[in-house]
Amino acid sequence: MDITFIGGGNMASALIGGLIKQGFKAANIRVVDISPENLASLHARYRVQTFAELGDAATASEVIVLAVKPQQLCGVAAALAPLLQQQLVISIAAGVRSGDLSRWLGGYRQLVRAMPNTPAMVSSGMTGLYALPEVLPARRKQAENVLQAAGSTLWLEEEGQMDAITAISGSGPAYVFYFMEAMQAAAVELGFSPRQAHMLTLETFLGAARLAAQSDEDAAALRARVTSRGGTTERALDTMEDAAIKSSIIRAIHAAAERSRELGDALGREQGC
Repeated sequence: MDITFIGGGNMASALIGGLIKQGFKAANIRVVDISPENLASLHARYRVQTFAELGDAATASEVIVLAVKPQQLCGVAAALAPLLQQQLVISIAAGVRSGDLSRWLGGYRQLVRAMPNTPAMVSSGMTGLYALPEVLPARRKQAENVLQAAGSTLWLEEEGQMDAITAISGSGPAYVFYFMEAMQAAAVELGFSPRQAHMLTLETFLGAARLAAQSDEDAAALRARVTSRGGTTERALDTMEDAAIKSSIIRAIHAAAERSRELGDALGREQGC
């Protein structure tokens, strides 16, 4: 299939790179972006076709990926609508609901909404996918193939679940980095250099993630295996429980999901489409 990316930023670059690594031909990829620098960089790196503006030549693809910022999507949709001829449109713009995008595109319904996360830039992403009912299984598979170029995918039965995906995997890397910050700070306080603290923290996270990925046990069971009665780990975890760390994280994720719903409401009220 031919694919057109509208927007040539980091996420588009990650998907393009993943597709090419999987054997996808660069000649079958088009990129539209208003930034000459972005276009020059993508052409130099991947040898894809580049376009400075939307038009028939730029959008002559089976799949169109909208990879622009949410605030830009309304205007892009207005320009794209008259150029659509039954292409599958995939939006990775955070917060913009498929119903609103369909309305901005003049009622177009061949839409899949995707919520990737930043580890997609190292081909380790997690993407939630939702398709409008009119999207047939073969086209859902096309969308899956595109997004799996940057990691794993999960199909959602209800679009409302996208707010939870945003809160858990979309924002999730920031929660991990936040915990890493705290561990590194503690390591420095305990006498390690910043470089050593970074290495200790990073390797601990990488190792724990690999262990979890290769185990059939859930996180609670894995945690219990590391926690000896009366030992150092138990003391640390008791301190975290006293500070209500786990319940605070759960509340924070619920707050992120609520904020995602609020942003979706606000973006849906965009004027001019």
